[in-house]
Amino acid sequence: MDSGSVAFLRELLAETGWLERTRELGLALRATRSPGGLLLVGTPDDEPWHLTAHLADEARLSGLSQLTPTLVRWEPPPGAPAHLSVGLDRLERAARGETLFVLSEQQAPVPLLERVDDARRTGATILAIEGGDRELAGLAHDAIAVPRDGLVTFDGAQHLVSAAAGELEQRPGLRERLARLLEKVSGPQVAD
Repeated sequence: MDSGSVAFLRELLAETGWLERTRELGLALRATRSPGGLLLVGTPDDEPWHLTAHLADEARLSGLSQLTPTLVRWEPPPGAPAHLSVGLDRLERAARGETLFVLSEQQAPVPLLERVDDARRTGATILAIEGGDRELAGLAHDAIAVPRDGLVTFDGAQHLVSAAAGELEQRPGLRERLARLLEKVSGPQVAD
């Protein structure tokens, strides 16, 4: 999905609450303290390659190095390059200031839930995009549930979160602040 498609999706979802939720999760990703401290893990059958690539791009384009992700794999092949050889044992070393971002469209397997629980106990922040898994949502500090028949697909939610994570906050100018103040004082304009 390119940036134009993400922008179009945002327009379509403007009044649904999805943008606010994905922005909240994107901002939570930015709370990671150091490059490589954002750990992405999926299920054994669905590793989050795509989101890893998008977050790496967002880190580079926004200058937010803490968004540089570490892909955690279930079974990295022997001899894989360093960035592709991080196994589940990395979750045992998750610490305060790091973020474990779990993506699980289906029910998360028990071994993953156990490792997520361990990482939470050591102080890592747990975030998730999940497909209705109550156990995973219960372990997460913040999670977005993506229903199968909802407005947004699981892939679409990932794009929205990664784009929100890389957004550079723009402070409103004087004109915008005065307009908001005027609206608060006088109430919204009503067309005749």
